[in-house]
Amino acid sequence: MPDTAEELIVHDEDGALTPEFVRSVSAALADDDQKIARKLTRDLHAADLADLIEQLRRSERVDLIDKLGRTFDVESLPELDEGVRDELMDALPNQVIASAVRKLETDDALYLIEDMDEADQEEILAKVPRADRVALKRALDYPEDTAGRIMQTEFVAVPMFWSVGQTIDYMRDEEDLPENFSEIYVIDPVYHTVGYIPVSHILRNSRDIAIADIMIDHQNIFNVTDDQADVAYRFEQYNLVSAAVVDDDNRLVGSITIDDIVDVIQEEAEEDILRLGGVGDEEITGSILATTRSRIVWLVINLATAILASWIISLFDATIEEMVALAILMPIVASMGGNAGTQTMTVAVRAIATRDLGPVNALRVITRESSVGLINGILFAGIMGLFAWWWFGSDQLGLVIGAAMIINMIAAALAGILIPLGLDHFNIDPAIASGVFVTTVTDVVGFFAFLGLAALWLI
Repeated sequence: MPDTAEELIVHDEDGALTPEFVRSVSAALADDDQKIARKLTRDLHAADLADLIEQLRRSERVDLIDKLGRTFDVESLPELDEGVRDELMDALPNQVIASAVRKLETDDALYLIEDMDEADQEEILAKVPRADRVALKRALDYPEDTAGRIMQTEFVAVPMFWSVGQTIDYMRDEEDLPENFSEIYVIDPVYHTVGYIPVSHILRNSRDIAIADIMIDHQNIFNVTDDQADVAYRFEQYNLVSAAVVDDDNRLVGSITIDDIVDVIQEEAEEDILRLGGVGDEEITGSILATTRSRIVWLVINLATAILASWIISLFDATIEEMVALAILMPIVASMGGNAGTQTMTVAVRAIATRDLGPVNALRVITRESSVGLINGILFAGIMGLFAWWWFGSDQLGLVIGAAMIINMIAAALAGILIPLGLDHFNIDPAIASGVFVTTVTDVVGFFAFLGLAALWLI
């Protein structure tokens, strides 16, 4: 085994950790070789160290942290998936967690302890400085997925009557400031935020210029209870780098930065994708039991809708017995409708999530999707009509499947757009239930249209 990480290829061409590197770390842990484990991981970025921890076996994760000791980069802990984070928080001593909390910014520290038992939280908080303890306790009181949970309580604020020179001296001399910041908030005597100044404006103005003369009026201020999805939308919409967070008395209590919002945007996107697939909040690092539990509910619902589609088929059992070709062709009608409906639904759900689709443009989008469904229906009706005539030698069968294809493609387009819009109207997340309903509509309409038309024209 190589003695150092330099002798290994740590990252592949896509930037992911190579299997050889992960196996080398695992081997060092198996050999109880602290020196090699530290050498292999000493130059890893915090995000890469988090990836490494996630790829190790459960029994190896705590062992790695223990062997790294004081060299362990605690910045990697907030980068972990929730499942792995919770597992480590249960396994690590509270003293170790408290040490990590003391070194992290409040939003990252909160991520580590927010789901722990109250007794463990209290024990950990008792070991951190009072200012951090107060900030974390206050943040824990805010609802999950709100601005108060993702904000940092470390920020730079100055009174509006200061000068640029006073502000520069303050930033140089004050030790209790965040390591990185891009904006300085301007406050009044009761700590209400009245504006902000980019750091670049401070550097480009003379020391005697008053802060009040160069500050920018706030256009985006968030309340601690604002939903994090709404915060992410406004960051994206207005290209924000950071923003102030106020409490119910409009006092400045925190700041949200773009790195926090990138995580929220990714989290919301992953959530939509997973829910569209009917797998809930599943993570790749989840246990077998948790994964099974997250999937089984929607599989049961899918089973119920499949039974409904089968019942529709049973209504035409005599028709199918008269013409076996119907049994061969009907899955094509349902499958094409299902795929078309899924395409429309995916676009609609994402557009609703990004607020590009709403009451203002809903009718226009519905008309567009219906037109697309009609065009696709006519196109594939011609293809399938000719195919059915060539295969079974029946022009009437070709007409039937062509007409059924048009009907189901239009139904698929309408279902794919109307179902997400309807669920959203009733404040139900369209990503959760749209897939099941759209599939049901396309199956039921497809089978009913094809077999019904066949019963009328062919039998």
